Amino acid sequence: MTVRLRTARGRSTSSQRWLARQLNDPYVAAARTAGWRSRAAFKLIELDDRFRLIRRGARVLDLGAAPGGWAQVALARGAAQVVGVDLLPIEPLAGAVFVEGDLADPAMPARLAALLGGAADLVLSDMAPRTTGHAATDHVRIVALAELAFDLAQQVLAPGGAFVTKVFQGGSERDLLAALKQRFTAVRHAKPPASRKESSELYVVATGFRAAAP
Repeated sequence: MTVRLRTARGRSTSSQRWLARQLNDPYVAAARTAGWRSRAAFKLIELDDRFRLIRRGARVLDLGAAPGGWAQVALARGAAQVVGVDLLPIEPLAGAVFVEGDLADPAMPARLAALLGGAADLVLSDMAPRTTGHAATDHVRIVALAELAFDLAQQVLAPGGAFVTKVFQGGSERDLLAALKQRFTAVRHAKPPASRKESSELYVVATGFRAAAP
């Protein structure tokens, strides 16, 4: 059954659409029931089911970690150490360390590496820019974030490690994909079922990190 808003008083059209979508999204309800902090937790669950990304005892770096749903999944699936960073504050989570800060800060890679206590086995990035509604602009912005995440991943990943980052469909990530293929043995696109059908988001999943470019 479709849940309808009882009143639109005081809400903009866009906020009405967002609220209606939330009320009628089965993943939102499932996340609430299961205790996940966000519906996005199911995206990582589905990616991990397919690619076996989270190894027991792994060190995991979570970029764009708020509100902490991906960190929850990583810990639930056996990660020993999870470090997350976001511009927004994140409610504490047992087993994880969260940093409020900008990934573009030159001091951030060393800070995160120190908190991990060793090389990362998996770097996750669900970072996304504020969308403008202009597809080409939004695509360029998210690719820039993916490139920032990849740059950090190259600094902290252990040999054989994996990297996951979000992009939007659009084609301008060609250079990023070429660079990833130089550093990883396999690079694939995936759209987990939990991604909304109307969304243009995709995830790039790179596995088998090479410690040095050939």
